Parts: sequence; structure tokens; C-alpha cells
Amino acid sequence: MKVTIYDVAKKANVSIATVSKVINNTGRISEKTKIKVKDVMEELNYRPNMLASALMGKQTKTIGLLIPDLVNPFFAELARSIEDRGNELDYNIVICNTDYKNSKENKYLSLLKQKSVDGFILASGFENLDKVEELMKQDIPVVIVARDFPMFSVNAVALDDFMGGYLAANHLIELGHENIGVVARDLWSNRERLRGFKHALEETGLELNSNFEFIDEIDHIKAGREIATKYMNSKNKPTAIFACNDLLAAGVIQMAKELGFKIPDDLSIVGFDNTSIASIIEPPLTTIAQPIQNMGKEVMDLMITTIKGEKKEKSRIMLLPSLVRRKTTKKLS
Repeated sequence: MKVTIYDVAKKANVSIATVSKVINNTGRISEKTKIKVKDVMEELNYRPNMLASALMGKQTKTIGLLIPDLVNPFFAELARSIEDRGNELDYNIVICNTDYKNSKENKYLSLLKQKSVDGFILASGFENLDKVEELMKQDIPVVIVARDFPMFSVNAVALDDFMGGYLAANHLIELGHENIGVVARDLWSNRERLRGFKHALEETGLELNSNFEFIDEIDHIKAGREIATKYMNSKNKPTAIFACNDLLAAGVIQMAKELGFKIPDDLSIVGFDNTSIASIIEPPLTTIAQPIQNMGKEVMDLMITTIKGEKKEKSRIMLLPSLVRRKTTKKLS
């Protein structure tokens, strides 16, 4: 027999209105009553009909999260931090992997709108500007995470990618490296990292290794391996490589080892993100850290205030990167 809201109210000895307020997190309900009602809901295995709530114009307590690549530990860890914060706030997160494809972005946006999610979190790699504008015109709450859309007035929680690239270059320059290669896909965040990297080089009269070109390969480790081969087999071999994420750096490390180059004696490597892979790879990776846990918390908190209409003006929260020194960089002898 299906359990209803009436059963919950009777068992908890409260009104149906009180149960409804607890479900929708509205009204003034004591913490003791909230806990009592939630315990009864759990005991009776009661699950609110969120679709019915949506048809009545109420919140579904569900957020759509579009992630471009869950194989990348950065996005997996970011999704986890967002989900953890959502759970603390009694919101469900529906995670969709888009593979950097507009077609999949469009499909998931359409599907989740049909499911009446309360808002969307769009992660770095989402380049479909028309869709962002469309959501905003429809007054659907949107928060961008791990990238920025300076051309729009949109809620965003981003990293200062320019500063991240600058820190990476400055570290290698301080170690005496002058011939430095970069591994990057052509994405907004990477373009900003490259811009910061080049700025640091220019300050000391240096230029990027002439073999640089953006890569198209989605498999980051494979791409890192391929670009390392190209760099290290060229006449203009770099003494250091900056990879714009930790997976790319892992690929560079693999191929450098296979080609017989010792790390960091023959080649220094800096990654980006400071994901779990950075500390377990051999040698442990020097990398630029993103505050992933804080990023997830900030984006979820901003989403909730947007859904509740507590903040009308758009917010752009910029987080700062930091350098984590490990074993893949050393002073050039």
C-alpha cells in the first residue's frame, strides 16, 4: 500500500501543512519537529512526489549539474563537493556528463527542464553561449562553475585561471627554465591559464616553446603522451612542460619515462587542479591547486539563494589558486 502525506502527518502527530512545510523547507518549523517528521518519513519510506510539486508551482528540490568529463578527477571531485553540499541543504543533484558536446548539452537541458529542476549548474567546458542566454531569458536559475562568462551578467563561481597560469610559469622561471612547453585543450579556462603563463614569460623576455599548439584529443592521458612525444623528439626540446590539468600531466610523465627522460632531472612538469591523482602518481606532481571543496560549497550556496530569490543582483565569486610543490620540478642545473 502506497504511503501518503496523510500517513506521515498521522504518525508524526502533526498537520498535513506541517509535513508539507518540512518537505519544501518553508515556514517556521522548530528543529525538533523537522527531525520528527523526517524520521517518520524515513520509517514509512515516504518519498514526496516532486513532479506533482512542480506542477503546483513548488520547488522540486532538484538541481541539474552538467559536467563535461567525469573521467577527469577534477570534475568528479567537484561534482562530489556540490552533491555533498546539496545533501546538507536537502537538495538532490542530477549529474549529467556531456563529453564537451553541444548535442548532449542541449539534450540534457531539455530533459531536465521537462523534469522541472529548480536550476542548473553548468561546469567549465560548457561553451554553448546561446543556451546560457536562453535559460536566463526564461528566468531559470543558472550558476556557472569553474569558468566565467564575462560577456553575460550571470551568477558564477570561478577560479582566477590567469593567476594559475602565471604561478605555474613563475615557478618554472624561478627554477631557471627558459624553454617551456604547454599542453592544453582549446577551452576558455585553458586559454586564460595560457594567457597568464605567457604574461609571466614576457615579463622576463621569454617566449613559449615554438612547438605549442592546442590539442583536440578528449582522452587527456593519451593527449599528454602524444604531445610529450612531439616535444621531446623535436630539435627544440623544452626543459619543462606545463600541463593544464593533472591528467594531461600524467600523460606527459608516462611518455617522458618511456622515452628515457628522468623526471625532474631531465624534464620538470607542472600540472593543474591538485586532484587525487597528483599525490599518487610517481613522482608526485607539482601542480596548481584549485580549492575544489570550497568551490562546490560556494556554487551550491549561490544556487540556493538564487532559487529562493534572496539575491536579485548577479554574483561573480573569484577563487584564488595556489602552487603545491612536489617532486616533478627542480632547479635547472
